[in-house]
Amino acid sequence: MFLSALGFALMSACVKYVSNYGIPVFEIVAARALVSLIISYLDVKRKGISIWGHNKPLLLARGSVGTVALMCVYYAVTTLPLAEATILQYVHPIFTALLGVLFLKEHIQKSTMICIAFCLVGLFVMVQPGMSSGSSNELPVFSVILALCGALGSSIAYVIVRKLSQTEDSSVIIFYFPLVALPISSILIWNDFVWPSLFLTMILILIGIFTQIGQYGLTKAMQTQAAGKASAYSYVQVVFSALLGVWVFNEMPSMWTYLGGGLIITGALINVFGKQPVTISEKSESRK
Repeated sequence: MFLSALGFALMSACVKYVSNYGIPVFEIVAARALVSLIISYLDVKRKGISIWGHNKPLLLARGSVGTVALMCVYYAVTTLPLAEATILQYVHPIFTALLGVLFLKEHIQKSTMICIAFCLVGLFVMVQPGMSSGSSNELPVFSVILALCGALGSSIAYVIVRKLSQTEDSSVIIFYFPLVALPISSILIWNDFVWPSLFLTMILILIGIFTQIGQYGLTKAMQTQAAGKASAYSYVQVVFSALLGVWVFNEMPSMWTYLGGGLIITGALINVFGKQPVTISEKSESRK
């Protein structure tokens, strides 16, 4: 999940960077999907397995939900400051933990609840000074709503991934995401397509590569941990995004950002050393 968080943070920074040069959101989504589709296809063929998987309806549902969530997240990243967009997006571990309980019959252990609490407090500490000064009033309401929709969509997609991991190879699960995203985003581009320069083309390719790194880490984590516990680690992307904001966009974090980031890391460490929960399905397997 740490590898996944770093990959997605770098991806978001690249998305924001190319959007500053006039590349529309749907074109960025299409470019990412094209690169991911090629890499995913080669990875599946390398393993010598079928690219279509077993549970096609659920695989298509994962691709569809993920595509909508991705478009919402990208729109938020391109229209909001990187730190705020990331913070709004990363309310999804809470949704994921709750959905894991409802649909996967998972138990949220105490260390995961403490981790989420620490992370929420950390995020509040980071954003509260800006809210008090009134700067948050300048954030577009529509962008904030789409960011939250992206977070919810990501949660649903993560729970579907957890369910699919019982029968599908991780490479097949990853393959279906760009398989659905590419045609949808290509249709939505319409007449808004912008020819990128060679340099921007390289950045667009990097978006796909960083995405693949993020998806690989996420899918592997979901196969070895409960959905709520694994997704709790993803809060560290906020820290990565803050560092990238300094380096790429000259966004200097305040002392509140450092304090909030410290709380997030503390919560992640608590989750690392917490005892792994046992799901109902795992109990059944142990009885067999």
